[in-house]
Amino acid sequence: MNYQTLLLEKNDAIAKITLNRPDKLNALNNLMMKELETCIKDIEQSPSIRALIITGAGEKAFIAGADINELHELNQISGRQFAEFGSSVFSRIEQMQIPVVAAINGYALGGGCEFALACHIRFASENAKIGQTELNLGLITGYGGSQRLPRIVGKSRAMEMILSAKIVDAFEAERIGLVNKVFKQDELLEKTVEFLKTVISKGAKSLALAIECINASQELSLAAGLAFETKKFGEICGTKDFKEGTLAFLEKRKANFKGE
Repeated sequence: MNYQTLLLEKNDAIAKITLNRPDKLNALNNLMMKELETCIKDIEQSPSIRALIITGAGEKAFIAGADINELHELNQISGRQFAEFGSSVFSRIEQMQIPVVAAINGYALGGGCEFALACHIRFASENAKIGQTELNLGLITGYGGSQRLPRIVGKSRAMEMILSAKIVDAFEAERIGLVNKVFKQDELLEKTVEFLKTVISKGAKSLALAIECINASQELSLAAGLAFETKKFGEICGTKDFKEGTLAFLEKRKANFKGE
C-alpha cells in the first residue's frame, strides 16, 4: 500500500516505519494516525516480520508534536474523539507481539513523546529533545503520556516534566530511564538494527509471550502478575521452540527456532 505520510520498508525480518512529514517536523495529523493504524494492521498480519523500528524523516525530528492547525479546531466532543482514536493506535503499538523500538532522531515533543512511550524500547540520537509540552498550549496529554511516563520515569519526575512542559536532552533522558541508550546521529538506525538482530535470534513465541507478560505487569497486582506469568510459562512449555531451545543447549549448538 502507498502511504501519503509514512514510508514502510521491510528488510529481511525487520520492518521500519518512517514518519514522513519532514516539512512539518513529522507532526501527527489525522491522516498520519489513520495510516499508522492501517500500517500496524498490515505488519501484524505479516508473520515474516519479527521486529519494528519507528523513526522520523530527516535529522531534526522524530515527531515534533500534533498538528496545531487540527488541534485548534477541537471542541469538547471532537477533542475526546481525537484522544480516543490516537490513544487506541498507540495502545495497539504497545500491545504488538513483536519488539517495537522508537529510534528518536530529534524532537519528540507532546504526541511525539507519547508515541515513543508506547514503543517497547527507546533509542535516541545525541540531538534528541524529548518532552510533554502540552501545557504550553493550554492542553494536557491525550495519547497516554500521563499514564505511561510515570510508569517509566516515576511519578515525581513525570510530574516535573508534564507540569513544567520541560524538555530534556538525550543524555538526561537516558539518565532518568526515559530512553534506553543514546547513539550518534549517523549510528542510530545501524545500532537499532544491530540490537534487533540479536533480539529476533530468539524464538518468536517466547518473544511474544515475554512482551505480553511485561505489559501485563503494568496493569496487574504482583500476585495476579505472577499467576499470569506461570500460565504463560505453561503455554511456552508446550511449543516446539521450547523443546528445540533446551535440546540445543544440551547438545551445545545454536538453536534453530521456527516460531512453532
